[in-house]
Amino acid sequence: MKNESISILGCGWLGLPLAGALVREGYAVKGSTTSEAHLPLLQETGVEPYLLSLEPELEGDEAADFLQSDTLVVNFPPERREDIEEYHVLQFSSLIDAIRLSPVKNVLMVSSTSVYPALGREVTEEDALEPESPSGRALLSVEEMLMQERGFQTTVVRFSGLVGYDRTPAGYLGRMKEIASPGQPMNLIHRDDCIRIIMEIIRLGQWGEVFNACAPVHPKRIDYYRKAALKAGIELPPAVVGEAPFKIVDSCKLVNAIGYAFLHPDPMDDL
Repeated sequence: MKNESISILGCGWLGLPLAGALVREGYAVKGSTTSEAHLPLLQETGVEPYLLSLEPELEGDEAADFLQSDTLVVNFPPERREDIEEYHVLQFSSLIDAIRLSPVKNVLMVSSTSVYPALGREVTEEDALEPESPSGRALLSVEEMLMQERGFQTTVVRFSGLVGYDRTPAGYLGRMKEIASPGQPMNLIHRDDCIRIIMEIIRLGQWGEVFNACAPVHPKRIDYYRKAALKAGIELPPAVVGEAPFKIVDSCKLVNAIGYAFLHPDPMDDL
Protein backbone atom coordinates (compact mmCIF):
# COMPACT_ATOMS: atom_id res chain seq x y z
CA MET A 1 0.00 0.00 0.00
CA LYS A 2 1.18 3.50 -0.83
CA ASN A 3 1.89 5.81 2.11
CA GLU A 4 -0.09 8.71 0.66
CA SER A 5 -3.71 9.19 1.75
CA ILE A 6 -6.26 10.92 -0.46
CA SER A 7 -9.67 12.43 0.27
CA ILE A 8 -12.12 13.03 -2.58
CA LEU A 9 -14.79 15.66 -1.95
CA GLY A 10 -17.56 14.67 -4.33
CA CYS A 11 -17.81 11.00 -5.33
CA GLY A 12 -20.26 11.18 -8.19
CA TRP A 13 -19.98 10.31 -11.89
CA LEU A 14 -16.25 11.13 -11.98
CA GLY A 15 -15.26 10.99 -8.32
CA LEU A 16 -16.45 7.46 -7.56
CA PRO A 17 -14.56 5.66 -10.35
CA LEU A 18 -11.54 7.85 -9.57
CA ALA A 19 -11.72 6.70 -5.96
CA GLY A 20 -11.91 3.08 -7.07
CA ALA A 21 -8.90 3.47 -9.36
CA LEU A 22 -6.86 5.04 -6.54
CA VAL A 23 -7.83 2.22 -4.17
CA ARG A 24 -6.63 -0.33 -6.73
CA GLU A 25 -3.31 1.51 -6.90
CA GLY A 26 -2.88 1.07 -3.15
CA TYR A 27 -3.86 4.49 -1.85
CA ALA A 28 -5.89 4.91 1.33
CA VAL A 29 -8.94 6.78 0.05
CA LYS A 30 -11.71 8.69 1.81
CA GLY A 31 -14.70 9.81 -0.21
CA SER A 32 -17.66 12.09 0.44
CA THR A 33 -21.22 12.11 -0.81
CA THR A 34 -24.23 14.29 -0.04
CA SER A 35 -26.56 11.27 -0.14
CA GLU A 36 -26.83 8.77 2.69
CA ALA A 37 -28.06 6.20 0.17
CA HIS A 38 -24.71 6.33 -1.64
CA LEU A 39 -22.59 5.50 1.42
CA PRO A 40 -22.75 1.70 0.84
CA LEU A 41 -21.57 2.21 -2.75
CA LEU A 42 -18.45 3.96 -1.49
CA GLN A 43 -17.80 1.15 0.98
CA GLU A 44 -18.17 -1.47 -1.75
CA THR A 45 -15.51 0.40 -3.76
CA GLY A 46 -13.06 0.17 -0.86
CA VAL A 47 -13.44 3.83 0.07
CA GLU A 48 -13.94 5.13 3.60
CA PRO A 49 -17.31 6.92 3.26
CA TYR A 50 -18.32 10.32 4.63
CA LEU A 51 -21.61 12.22 4.48
CA LEU A 52 -20.69 15.87 3.87
CA SER A 53 -22.18 18.93 2.21
CA LEU A 54 -21.40 22.59 1.57
CA GLU A 55 -24.54 24.67 2.11
CA PRO A 56 -22.52 26.91 1.91
CA GLU A 57 -20.81 26.00 5.20
CA LEU A 58 -19.01 22.66 5.34
CA GLU A 59 -21.45 20.40 7.17
CA GLY A 60 -20.95 16.88 8.51
CA ASP A 61 -20.11 15.40 11.89
CA GLU A 62 -16.82 13.96 10.63
CA ALA A 63 -15.64 16.76 8.33
CA ALA A 64 -12.40 17.22 10.27
CA ASP A 65 -11.63 13.50 10.09
CA PHE A 66 -12.35 13.47 6.35
CA LEU A 67 -9.60 16.05 5.87
CA GLN A 68 -6.99 13.99 7.72
CA SER A 69 -5.20 13.19 4.45
CA ASP A 70 -2.15 14.24 2.46
CA THR A 71 -4.07 15.18 -0.68
CA LEU A 72 -7.58 16.50 -1.27
CA VAL A 73 -9.38 16.21 -4.60
CA VAL A 74 -12.16 18.82 -4.84
CA ASN A 75 -14.77 17.67 -7.31
CA PHE A 76 -18.05 19.54 -7.15
CA PRO A 77 -19.38 22.07 -9.68
CA PRO A 78 -21.14 25.35 -8.95
CA GLU A 79 -24.81 24.88 -8.08
CA ARG A 80 -27.33 26.21 -10.58
CA ARG A 81 -28.93 29.10 -8.73
CA GLU A 82 -29.39 32.85 -9.20
CA ASP A 83 -26.50 33.74 -6.89
CA ILE A 84 -24.23 31.04 -8.31
CA GLU A 85 -21.05 33.13 -8.15
CA GLU A 86 -21.48 34.44 -4.62
CA TYR A 87 -22.66 31.08 -3.29
CA HIS A 88 -19.74 29.12 -4.77
CA VAL A 89 -17.29 31.59 -3.24
CA LEU A 90 -18.96 31.11 0.15
CA GLN A 91 -18.72 27.33 -0.24
CA PHE A 92 -15.00 27.51 -0.95
CA SER A 93 -14.39 30.03 1.83
CA SER A 94 -15.77 27.49 4.29
CA LEU A 95 -13.82 24.64 2.70
CA ILE A 96 -10.54 26.58 2.72
CA ASP A 97 -11.01 27.44 6.39
CA ALA A 98 -11.32 23.72 7.13
CA ILE A 99 -8.30 22.81 4.98
CA ARG A 100 -6.16 25.33 6.88
CA LEU A 101 -6.85 23.39 10.08
CA SER A 102 -5.99 20.04 8.48
CA PRO A 103 -2.78 18.23 7.48
CA VAL A 104 -3.69 18.47 3.77
CA LYS A 105 -0.58 19.47 1.81
CA ASN A 106 -1.90 19.28 -1.75
CA VAL A 107 -5.24 20.11 -3.35
CA LEU A 108 -6.37 19.10 -6.84
CA MET A 109 -9.38 21.07 -8.04
CA VAL A 110 -11.52 19.71 -10.84
CA SER A 111 -12.52 22.75 -12.88
CA SER A 112 -13.86 23.36 -16.37
CA THR A 113 -12.86 24.97 -19.65
CA SER A 114 -16.01 27.08 -19.29
CA VAL A 115 -13.63 29.63 -17.73
CA TYR A 116 -12.54 30.51 -21.29
CA PRO A 117 -14.51 32.86 -23.53
CA ALA A 118 -15.11 31.92 -27.15
CA LEU A 119 -12.11 33.69 -28.68
CA GLY A 120 -12.34 32.09 -32.12
CA ARG A 121 -8.95 30.38 -31.72
CA GLU A 122 -6.98 27.95 -29.57
CA VAL A 123 -7.07 28.80 -25.87
CA THR A 124 -4.34 28.04 -23.36
CA GLU A 125 -4.23 28.28 -19.59
CA GLU A 126 -3.45 32.01 -19.76
CA ASP A 127 -6.69 32.88 -21.60
CA ALA A 128 -9.07 32.61 -18.62
CA LEU A 129 -9.54 36.36 -18.27
CA GLU A 130 -13.25 37.05 -18.76
CA PRO A 131 -15.51 33.96 -18.52
CA GLU A 132 -18.81 34.45 -20.32
CA SER A 133 -21.04 32.26 -18.14
CA PRO A 134 -21.90 32.65 -14.44
CA SER A 135 -20.57 29.14 -13.75
CA GLY A 136 -17.31 29.97 -15.51
CA ARG A 137 -16.91 33.12 -13.44
CA ALA A 138 -17.69 31.18 -10.26
CA LEU A 139 -15.06 28.56 -11.08
CA LEU A 140 -12.38 31.11 -11.91
CA SER A 141 -13.02 32.93 -8.64
CA VAL A 142 -12.57 29.82 -6.50
CA GLU A 143 -9.57 28.68 -8.53
CA GLU A 144 -7.88 31.94 -7.61
CA MET A 145 -8.87 31.55 -3.96
CA LEU A 146 -7.19 28.15 -3.76
CA MET A 147 -4.08 29.18 -5.70
CA GLN A 148 -3.50 32.13 -3.36
CA GLU A 149 -3.25 29.92 -0.28
CA ARG A 150 0.26 29.36 1.08
CA GLY A 151 -0.45 26.61 3.60
CA PHE A 152 -1.02 24.06 0.84
CA GLN A 153 -0.35 23.74 -2.89
CA THR A 154 -3.14 23.59 -5.44
CA THR A 155 -3.24 22.24 -8.97
CA VAL A 156 -6.28 23.09 -11.08
CA VAL A 157 -7.35 20.78 -13.92
CA ARG A 158 -9.79 22.34 -16.37
CA PHE A 159 -11.65 19.52 -18.08
CA SER A 160 -13.63 19.98 -21.28
CA GLY A 161 -16.99 18.32 -21.91
CA LEU A 162 -17.04 14.97 -20.14
CA VAL A 163 -18.07 11.94 -22.18
CA GLY A 164 -17.94 8.17 -21.89
CA TYR A 165 -20.02 5.32 -20.51
CA ASP A 166 -23.60 6.56 -20.00
CA ARG A 167 -22.80 10.07 -21.25
CA THR A 168 -23.35 9.54 -24.96
CA PRO A 169 -24.37 11.97 -27.70
CA ALA A 170 -27.36 9.77 -28.52
CA GLY A 171 -28.91 10.85 -25.23
CA TYR A 172 -28.47 14.52 -26.11
CA LEU A 173 -29.79 14.03 -29.64
CA GLY A 174 -33.14 12.88 -28.30
CA ARG A 175 -33.60 16.28 -26.67
CA MET A 176 -32.18 18.43 -29.48
CA LYS A 177 -34.59 20.14 -31.86
CA GLU A 178 -31.77 21.42 -34.05
CA ILE A 179 -27.99 21.40 -34.32
CA ALA A 180 -26.75 24.93 -33.83
CA SER A 181 -23.33 25.99 -35.13
CA PRO A 182 -22.82 22.73 -37.07
CA GLY A 183 -19.26 23.65 -38.07
CA GLN A 184 -18.15 24.50 -34.55
CA PRO A 185 -15.23 22.41 -33.20
CA MET A 186 -16.02 20.39 -30.06
CA ASN A 187 -13.96 20.17 -26.89
CA LEU A 188 -14.46 16.79 -25.24
CA ILE A 189 -12.64 14.40 -22.93
CA HIS A 190 -13.38 10.80 -21.95
CA ARG A 191 -13.80 9.92 -18.29
CA ASP A 192 -11.02 7.33 -18.55
CA ASP A 193 -8.59 10.11 -19.49
CA CYS A 194 -9.85 12.35 -16.66
CA ILE A 195 -9.11 9.64 -14.10
CA ARG A 196 -5.71 8.79 -15.53
CA ILE A 197 -4.69 12.46 -15.72
CA ILE A 198 -5.61 13.10 -12.08
CA MET A 199 -3.73 9.99 -10.99
CA GLU A 200 -0.62 10.98 -12.94
CA ILE A 201 -0.61 14.48 -11.48
CA ILE A 202 -0.78 12.99 -7.99
CA ARG A 203 1.85 10.35 -8.75
CA LEU A 204 4.29 12.86 -10.22
CA GLY A 205 3.63 15.56 -7.64
CA GLN A 206 2.73 18.23 -10.20
CA TRP A 207 1.50 20.82 -7.72
CA GLY A 208 1.03 24.58 -8.09
CA GLU A 209 -0.07 24.25 -11.71
CA VAL A 210 -3.07 24.96 -13.93
CA PHE A 211 -3.72 22.46 -16.72
CA ASN A 212 -6.20 22.17 -19.56
CA ALA A 213 -7.41 18.64 -20.23
CA CYS A 214 -9.15 18.05 -23.55
CA ALA A 215 -8.86 15.42 -26.27
CA PRO A 216 -6.47 16.66 -28.99
CA VAL A 217 -8.93 16.01 -31.83
CA HIS A 218 -11.82 18.47 -32.12
CA PRO A 219 -14.57 17.11 -34.41
CA LYS A 220 -17.16 19.42 -35.90
CA ARG A 221 -20.53 19.30 -34.18
CA ILE A 222 -22.34 18.17 -37.32
CA ASP A 223 -19.89 15.32 -37.95
CA TYR A 224 -20.00 14.15 -34.34
CA TYR A 225 -23.78 14.14 -34.05
CA ARG A 226 -24.29 12.70 -37.53
CA LYS A 227 -22.16 9.67 -36.68
CA ALA A 228 -23.86 9.31 -33.30
CA ALA A 229 -27.32 9.45 -34.88
CA LEU A 230 -26.35 6.89 -37.50
CA LYS A 231 -25.04 4.48 -34.88
CA ALA A 232 -28.10 4.93 -32.65
CA GLY A 233 -30.50 4.59 -35.56
CA ILE A 234 -32.21 7.88 -34.85
CA GLU A 235 -32.96 10.87 -37.05
CA LEU A 236 -30.44 13.69 -37.08
CA PRO A 237 -32.01 17.04 -36.11
CA PRO A 238 -31.72 19.74 -38.79
CA ALA A 239 -28.62 21.92 -38.77
CA VAL A 240 -29.08 25.66 -38.32
CA VAL A 241 -27.25 27.86 -40.81
CA GLY A 242 -24.74 30.17 -39.18
CA GLU A 243 -21.86 29.83 -36.77
CA ALA A 244 -21.37 31.05 -33.22
CA PRO A 245 -18.02 32.06 -31.70
CA PHE A 246 -15.87 29.08 -30.74
CA LYS A 247 -12.75 28.04 -28.87
CA ILE A 248 -10.33 25.14 -29.27
CA VAL A 249 -8.90 23.99 -25.95
CA ASP A 250 -5.17 23.30 -26.09
CA SER A 251 -3.74 20.70 -23.68
CA CYS A 252 -0.08 20.87 -24.73
CA LYS A 253 1.03 22.12 -21.31
CA LEU A 254 -0.42 19.03 -19.62
CA VAL A 255 0.95 16.65 -22.25
CA ASN A 256 4.45 18.08 -21.91
CA ALA A 257 4.41 18.32 -18.10
CA ILE A 258 3.40 14.73 -17.36
CA GLY A 259 4.24 13.05 -20.67
CA TYR A 260 0.60 12.19 -21.20
CA ALA A 261 -0.77 10.17 -24.12
CA PHE A 262 -4.55 10.24 -24.39
CA LEU A 263 -6.42 6.94 -24.20
CA HIS A 264 -9.21 8.49 -26.28
CA PRO A 265 -7.57 11.15 -28.50
CA ASP A 266 -10.42 11.32 -31.04
CA PRO A 267 -13.99 11.47 -29.69
CA MET A 268 -15.26 10.23 -33.07
CA ASP A 269 -13.58 6.87 -32.47
CA ASP A 270 -15.76 6.25 -29.41
CA LEU A 271 -19.02 6.55 -31.32
